[in-house]
Amino acid sequence: MTELLRRAVALVPDDACSDAGCSAADVREYLKQDEWEFALDLLGDFDGLVWQTSEYWKLLAAAAEEMYLPSEWFHWREAETRLGLVRVDLHLVPGARKVPIPRAGVLRPLWDVGGGDLRVARMWVESKPELEPGGRAVVRLLARSPEAWRHLAVGDEITMHEAPPVAGRATVIEYVGVGETRPRDR
Repeated sequence: MTELLRRAVALVPDDACSDAGCSAADVREYLKQDEWEFALDLLGDFDGLVWQTSEYWKLLAAAAEEMYLPSEWFHWREAETRLGLVRVDLHLVPGARKVPIPRAGVLRPLWDVGGGDLRVARMWVESKPELEPGGRAVVRLLARSPEAWRHLAVGDEITMHEAPPVAGRATVIEYVGVGETRPRDR
């Protein structure tokens, strides 16, 4: 596992910082102190779709699994490197759902991405363990066919469908296609 984390930290650019303001050098120091779980958490906090490759996220997922820790988030981020990043502000229509939506990407509703074009995308609820019926949250979407989402831009409205009527309405707050640079990474 330490080898997996060392390989992952080697992929972090020298000028990259985690959300906590830590650098790759800080992560290496935690690895020297055998603080593997903390090092993994820090590596998971680095942002930057440009340098974070599929390999990077696979290394973190494998390290988490070797430590018997949850790896779903790392697998999710690995998929974003291949499929692109779509974040939306989702409002569930009151009464349309009876049960909450769990955080971890198990729900795969249909989304009208424009002109009645319904596409499947998995959902990851950010910053809460679940999205309650009638609630609102920022969610990440993994599109099964990312080319059909390519036209989306910040501010676009899309709708979530599970069964008639519409289950939710969402506003795109961030879209980064495959191979594109995230604005904060520029």
